[in-house]
Amino acid sequence: MAPKIKPRHLQRYREIATLLARHGRRDLVRTAGIDAVLADEPLEEGDPKAAARLADDLEAMGPTFVKLGQLMSSRVDLLAPAYVEALSRLQDKVEPFPFEEVEEIVSTELGVRLSKVFPTFDHRPLAAASLGQVHRATLRDGREVVVKVQRPGIRHQVLEDMEVLTEITDLLDAHTDLGRRYGLGDLLQEFRRSLMDELDYRREAENLVTVRGILGAHPTILVPEPYPDLSTSRVLTMEYVEGRKVTDLGPLGQLELDGAPLADALFAAYLKQVLVEGVFHADPHPGNVLLTPDHRLVLLDIGMVARLAPAYRDKLVKLFLALADGRPEVVTRVVRTMGEELPDFDAALFERAVTEVVGRSADASLSDLDVGATVLQLTRKAGEAGLRMDPELVMLGKTLLNLDQVAATLDPDFEPREALRRHTSELMRSSMHTSPAAMMASLLEAKEFVEALPGRVNRAFDAIGEGHFELRVKAFDEDEFLRGLHKLANVIAAGLILASMILASALLARTSGEAPTTENRIALVVFVVAVVVAMVMLVRIALQTRNVRSHRRT
Repeated sequence: MAPKIKPRHLQRYREIATLLARHGRRDLVRTAGIDAVLADEPLEEGDPKAAARLADDLEAMGPTFVKLGQLMSSRVDLLAPAYVEALSRLQDKVEPFPFEEVEEIVSTELGVRLSKVFPTFDHRPLAAASLGQVHRATLRDGREVVVKVQRPGIRHQVLEDMEVLTEITDLLDAHTDLGRRYGLGDLLQEFRRSLMDELDYRREAENLVTVRGILGAHPTILVPEPYPDLSTSRVLTMEYVEGRKVTDLGPLGQLELDGAPLADALFAAYLKQVLVEGVFHADPHPGNVLLTPDHRLVLLDIGMVARLAPAYRDKLVKLFLALADGRPEVVTRVVRTMGEELPDFDAALFERAVTEVVGRSADASLSDLDVGATVLQLTRKAGEAGLRMDPELVMLGKTLLNLDQVAATLDPDFEPREALRRHTSELMRSSMHTSPAAMMASLLEAKEFVEALPGRVNRAFDAIGEGHFELRVKAFDEDEFLRGLHKLANVIAAGLILASMILASALLARTSGEAPTTENRIALVVFVVAVVVAMVMLVRIALQTRNVRSHRRT
């Protein structure tokens, strides 16, 4: 059923329909029911330079579509490599808006005349983009700052475009295989959240404070300090740091720079953000990284920050270590826990694809291996096999790809896989770190398990004695049944022993730091007995397992 055409959106419908049809997706236009708004002139399909033309068309449609193209460049599971490369180069540089409007916005947002706060304020911006532009200024105490000012009317334009895109993606999700397989509506909502965060400069100020705190121990990595009192949702004031873009380094500049320590420090800083803190700057492309005259790196444009839960960080540690060691079976198992298996998921196809990707990375020289590219290849293979990856992994892959590019610019001989191995100890510490609160929660769970276990066992035996116990199996196999009971008994025994050891350890910890007492000695004896019993039980379990196997062979 065709959607209800809103007259005020008619021009945007036409532009989007033309864009889709021009780049080979006329089928989506027909399914969405907006083919009626297409122009009458014939549209070219199958253009060999289609990827570059798509980037140009998105730039012409405005900032919302430029940002959308930049986001889609990370979805290697959706796009061919040529499109990923073209969209990755998308730039949103536009003509600056007049200084009169800058002055009006700053004065309105800060509630005071611009000259009262900034004695000097350059009329010519340092940079101008589709969402805003940056001016250099000074404060009354002489400190040099930069002021980021949001472009007039941009928020209204973005909201209008998001309304149109939401209407179209809802139809595509409901009526196309592409929408159902990749969840275009979910991708759009992710994009909307990211873009609205970028339009709220207060959020960027908070991100600057957070990332500065995380990287405070890295003297060669700088993050500008924001001035919250001089920042609003449309104006961001932060310290000025002199430097030039890493991309502006010529061959001579690279020869004069000792880039190896900088590349390694940048890599280590991002590993700490991702795996230890769970908060990382998600857009470190070379244009957002400056090199200062004293050879330090400055991270700019912190509007896009991703956050990872502790359990997800543990999975990433396992994934990185498996990639560094070239273990495809571990990579396959971990990646499957980081996505959603669709009904048509092909496990065998995915396993073969992972083996191929990891094998290629293992065969590559260390300097030729890109960790980010490998992660993005895994997400592409997962999508082809019917495994919809979590957005966090896709964003991390894009982040690591940009990080690889920056590191390679600083040091062409940088070896990402070797860097992963050098930082293995830190990765392991981050994955095994347990807070006191988490330890207490584990102790309480163990206590509840020990208290509830006798009652559950009694109820089970009562049910057996009364004839109410039921066991349902599809194909009864006596050997398999005995083996299952044997494993269950082992698990219960090991659980009880483990609980005893935990409780004994808790008793010891409870009085740690005090003079030895009778209770301490008793607790220690209990702990030693628990260890001895555990060893005896483990030996007994091993002997029973061997007897069961011997019985099965006879």
